[in-house]
Amino acid sequence: MAREEQGIALAVSTVIFALRPHPDTGLSAPWIPLVRRIADPFGGLWALPGGWVGQSESLADAAARNLLETTALEPTYLEQLYAFGDVDRSPADRVVSVVYWALVRAEQAQQALEGENVRWFAADDLPQLAFDHNVIVEYALWRLRTKVEYSRIARAFLGETFTLTELREVHEAVLQRPLDPANFRRQVESSGTLVPTEAKVEGGRHRPPRLYRYDHSIELVDNGPLSHEKTGSTRVVS
Repeated sequence: MAREEQGIALAVSTVIFALRPHPDTGLSAPWIPLVRRIADPFGGLWALPGGWVGQSESLADAAARNLLETTALEPTYLEQLYAFGDVDRSPADRVVSVVYWALVRAEQAQQALEGENVRWFAADDLPQLAFDHNVIVEYALWRLRTKVEYSRIARAFLGETFTLTELREVHEAVLQRPLDPANFRRQVESSGTLVPTEAKVEGGRHRPPRLYRYDHSIELVDNGPLSHEKTGSTRVVS
């Protein structure tokens, strides 16, 4: 059957970001897990975790299921990124991939399955990937770096409470550039999105820093249609 007479296959892929030390600099940077393809097309190349969408499941459910099956990860942040459907993106069939991006904390990333066919890579230093996955990761990195500056997604890399230093370090790791501590403090405190708690980090030699949390009552920008969707234990938030 000619390609133009075939149906269009629907798949999902996910770019999963975690912050880990870079082996060259020792500084925290975004990393992603990749899965080695064991069959053609692109057999032997690394690719994003993903798979086909079942007849009875939503796109988000399919993304969460494929993540769990391939990496054992259940991210706290999962958002639809984009649909990639160039005619020639797959040499075998016509495939449209709906791509999600997810964020996990460092301790969650350590629970991921790793082995010969599943491995973490620095997101800014990838090998040649299967299909158009290099382009997808580049777009996801742009989205992450753009959104971290105006939304509260940085909390997906942190616990419920955190110090301003920890929050700044997340921003620096995502943006891959240093930020002035005083300017950063002024910006986040004037944003009105943080609430100081009564708790402090004890045990250091200096004045114990205060712990903060995000103000969940504030309506944030870019709350799209997926902002309150739930898939299993994964909540999609802006």
